Amino acid sequence: MTGSRYEALDNAASTLSTTSSVRVSEHSGFLRDAQVDDGTKGLAVITSPEGLAALGSGAASSESEEQKRRAEKQKVVAWRDLPKKKQLFVITMTRLSEPLVQTSLQAYMYYQLKWFDPSLPDSVIASQAGVLHASFTAAQFVTAMLWGRVADTRVVSCIGFGFSTSFHQALFFRCLGGITNGNIGVLRTMISEVVREKKYQSRAFLLLPMTFNIGIIVGPVLGGILSDPAASYPNLFGQVLLFRNFPYALPNLVSAGFLFCALVGVVLLLEETHDALRDKADYGRLLASKLVSIFRRDTIGYTPLHSRDSSITVEMSPILPETDHGSTSHAPPRRRYISTLPFRRIFTRNVSLTLLAHFFLAFHLGTFNSLWFTFLSTPVYNPEKPTPEGFRPSLPFHFNGGLGLPARNVGIAMAMLGAIGITMQLFLYPRLSSRFGNVRMWRVCLFLFPVAYIILPYLSVIPSTTPPPSQKTGVGIWVALAGVLFIQVTGRTFALPAQTILVNNCTPHPSVLGTVHGIGQSVSSFARTVGPISGGFLFGIGHDHGLIGGVFWSMAGIAIFGLIASFWVKEGDGHEIWLEGDEEDEADA
Repeated sequence: MTGSRYEALDNAASTLSTTSSVRVSEHSGFLRDAQVDDGTKGLAVITSPEGLAALGSGAASSESEEQKRRAEKQKVVAWRDLPKKKQLFVITMTRLSEPLVQTSLQAYMYYQLKWFDPSLPDSVIASQAGVLHASFTAAQFVTAMLWGRVADTRVVSCIGFGFSTSFHQALFFRCLGGITNGNIGVLRTMISEVVREKKYQSRAFLLLPMTFNIGIIVGPVLGGILSDPAASYPNLFGQVLLFRNFPYALPNLVSAGFLFCALVGVVLLLEETHDALRDKADYGRLLASKLVSIFRRDTIGYTPLHSRDSSITVEMSPILPETDHGSTSHAPPRRRYISTLPFRRIFTRNVSLTLLAHFFLAFHLGTFNSLWFTFLSTPVYNPEKPTPEGFRPSLPFHFNGGLGLPARNVGIAMAMLGAIGITMQLFLYPRLSSRFGNVRMWRVCLFLFPVAYIILPYLSVIPSTTPPPSQKTGVGIWVALAGVLFIQVTGRTFALPAQTILVNNCTPHPSVLGTVHGIGQSVSSFARTVGPISGGFLFGIGHDHGLIGGVFWSMAGIAIFGLIASFWVKEGDGHEIWLEGDEEDEADA
């Protein structure tokens, strides 16, 4: 195609290229961007059909790349694809110690409180159980933002609780355990620093709640089986004076062993992830290297070569000779930021709303965890000796009593929570989260909690195959119990990891990531303190007035408030505020 019109365009392109030093494409035929020598973008004139075809091909290629990126984003990440597996393993084993210890003692706490003072009525026992449960999180609330790596004196608190002979002794050791247990926020921060790419977050942040479910499978079973061994296994332990005088010492000694193993693992194996501290000597890791060298003499090998994306390691860097200090010399890692966001700027609108939703979720979940074992252990309603005196049930609201399960059956019922939860976390959560998105799954599952709490107290009116005051028995009660748990655990399975991801991603700047997780842990601990105390108090009042379901229906109201708050929460990118010197994280690019 020729003519004065197109020759004029070609002349204009030539002039533009000469005067502006623009590198014009060898194709011609349309207007397109070009790179100017000084680094700015200019405009090139393209006039040939070949140029137009090339331009269209480039657009199609860009579209294809975009489709590939979308497909990659929707692809379900497998467990084997997770980076830094060894560090994630140490973190999850550390997390396992707490739910294992907590759920172990919940299986027998009601009966231990009864052992302290058999004359106390059930309503007082329920209130004491709520106080004991809340004392741990109350102490945790005070220290959640203070602890990093600390010597884990929870071992002492666990042993002390097992040898307690009064409510006040047990309360003291529970508070001691909570004071030294501010590590959950630290562990969440470490996961977010080890795994920075968002495509891995649905798996990585699932590890902690999944570990929690493992703990509440093993913990209650251990607590139920090992509590009061002298009475449960008289042929083996009936003559052991220790277990006769301290019937609840054995499960706490076993729990202390788990805590000690977690402590050793953290000291020897866990790497520092904070940007400002990673280049400093870690004496625990140095000790672990010395211990390994004793049993392994070969010195030829490779050590991980860290890329700029800390989620990816390439094992191609040869081991360097050790320095005089016994550590391998290496260049300090590149920091993503040099400025720290002031504390007063942390509480953006999204951070505040996310923490508010986090409070409501932690409130009713903490109250449920406290009241569930109390409800299972509370004696069934006995028409011959009603509580309160002269009371007669009148459905749908006025009824009383629990399930009257012994400690061993309480452990089994609580283990069902973990068994249902871990099954869904392994096979359902990652796929559904990848398909529907984190926030959408979170909001949908928040609907399940009010349903579970409304129908839960009606377990006490399901007919039993044995008459009162015997415990509830029969297929019907266990099927109904499993059904209620399925609803509650489904909500918890999807809501907890999603909530953790939202708290992590609402961080306005990477320099305050640990602070935000600490604040989130403090908010959670405060909610889990107020919830069990008020829940135990209301449970006792309801039991004394023939309204055992009142506290659970109140929890349903709190869950509805949390659901409403969720509609104002959005998922952030972890870097809402940019400061001078910040660098783009390649993991998010």
